Amino acid sequence: MMALARIRAVAFALLISSGIVPDGLKAQSGPAVFTSSDTALQQAYERARDMALSYRGSPADPIGPWYEAALPSRNAFCVRDVSHQLIGAEVLGMHAENRNMLTHFVSNISESKDWCTYWEINKFAKPAPEDYRNDQEFWYNLNANFELIHACWRMYLWTGDSTYITAPAFRQFFDLTVTKYTDRWHLQPEMLLKRPVYPNAPVPFNFNDYFHRCRGLPSYYEAIADMGMGVDLVAAMYRGLTSYAAIADRNGAKRTAGTYRAKAAAYHNHMETQWWDQEAGLYNTYFNHKGRFGKGEGEAYLLWYDALTDSSRIRRTIAHLAASKWNVENLSYLSYQMSRYGYFDEAYRYILFLTDPSTERREYPEVSFGVMEGIVQGIMGVEPDARRGSLTTIYNSHSPHFCELRGLKVLSSEINLKHAPGRSTLTNEGKVPITWRAAFNGRITRINVNGKPQKAIVETDYMGNQRSRVDIRVAPGATATAAIAR
Repeated sequence: MMALARIRAVAFALLISSGIVPDGLKAQSGPAVFTSSDTALQQAYERARDMALSYRGSPADPIGPWYEAALPSRNAFCVRDVSHQLIGAEVLGMHAENRNMLTHFVSNISESKDWCTYWEINKFAKPAPEDYRNDQEFWYNLNANFELIHACWRMYLWTGDSTYITAPAFRQFFDLTVTKYTDRWHLQPEMLLKRPVYPNAPVPFNFNDYFHRCRGLPSYYEAIADMGMGVDLVAAMYRGLTSYAAIADRNGAKRTAGTYRAKAAAYHNHMETQWWDQEAGLYNTYFNHKGRFGKGEGEAYLLWYDALTDSSRIRRTIAHLAASKWNVENLSYLSYQMSRYGYFDEAYRYILFLTDPSTERREYPEVSFGVMEGIVQGIMGVEPDARRGSLTTIYNSHSPHFCELRGLKVLSSEINLKHAPGRSTLTNEGKVPITWRAAFNGRITRINVNGKPQKAIVETDYMGNQRSRVDIRVAPGATATAAIAR
C-alpha cells in the first residue's frame, strides 16, 4: 500500500507541474508556494507537498471534503493524525476539509459510547470498521477528546473562523469532554494512578478481543498490554483543559476560564511530581496495572502539547528524543518541535530525512503534512493569533539562504512572506488588516521598519531563548519590511 502511495504522489506531482488540475480539485483552494535559495529545502517542501496533496479526497465522497489521515489503505482519517495534520493541510489550502472532518468528529460524541466520538471515520461517512464494530465494541485512545479541543482552538487561532469555538456541536463536545467524559473514564487528577483496569468494558469482557481491551486506551503508546496510564494522556488533559479555558475566555465566560486553568494546572503538577525519574533524568512514559512506571514512546507528545516548563527537563527530553530511534509517526512531530525550542539545525535535518526517498515509510500521511508544518510553522516561524488579528513570524534558521512563502492563507486573509538573514518582508494580499509581529532571534535593541528604526520589545522564553520584535500594522494590499538595525 505504501508503494501505491508513492506512485500516487509522483502522478500528482506530474499533473501539478504540467498545469493540469484533477477535476475533483478544481474548485478547491491551492497550496502555498515555497521557494528558497536552499535547493535541498525547497525540494523537501515540494516532495512533502506532492505527497500530502495526493492524499486529498474527493469532495463528492459521502463524507464530503476530506484527506487521508490514517493508513492509506483505509481511505479514512483518525483523531490523532488529523489533529497533527491540520496545519499542514491549511498550508495546502484544505480549509474545507479541516472544518468538515472536525465537525464529523465533534458531532459523533454520544453517551452510548461513554462520551467518546469515533476514533476513525472513512470516506463513506461511516466509522472505520478496522476500529469499530458497535457502540460497545470499538478501539479508542482516550487522548482523543482532549486532542480535539486543542485542535479546534488551534484552528481558530490560525484561521479566525469562529465556527471552531462557537458552533453548537463544537461547544457541546468541549463541555461534555471536560465533565461527563472525564468522570466516566475516571480521569480526575487524583484517580490517574488508581483507575479501574478496564473501565466501561463490554460485558462479558473478552481480553483477546482488542475492541474490548482497547476500548479506552489511556495513551497513544499502544505496545504495552497492561497500560494503566500514559504520560502523554496526562499532558493531553493539561493541554486540552488549557485550550478549553482559552475558548471560554474568548467566549466571555471568565469564571469558567479561571476554573479550568486551575484544573489544567493540577494535571501539570501531577505530571511533574509523579512522572519525572530523577535518577534517569527522564520522564517515565507509562504506568502499568502492576503499579510500576516504565519508559517507551510518549516523550514527543510532551513537546507537542507544550506541557513542559522546566528548561533542564526539556533539554534532557529533547536530547533523548534526538539520540533514539523512533518510527516515522513520532519523527513527524520533531521538525516543528525542534524549531520551536531553538534546535534549528536538528529541525532542518529531520525535514530532509523525512522527505528522502530512501526513508522507510515516508509515505505515511502524517509525515508529509508534518514536514509542511515543520517548514511553515518551524523554519518560517508563522504563528497567527485570531484573538488579536496578529501574525508573528521569525526566521528559525542559521542558514545564509532566503526562504519565501506566497499565497499562505491565515486569519481570513492571504500573505506573502520572505525571510533572509536579519530581514523579513510581509505583503498582505487579503482584505483585512493584519498586525504583523516581526520577530528576530536574539537580543536586539532596534529594528528598522520600512527603513525607520523602532525600539524592539525583547522576550525570553522558559528555555532562556531571547527574541526581539516590533508590531507593524499592514493594511490590505500593503507591504512592510523589518530588518535588524546595524
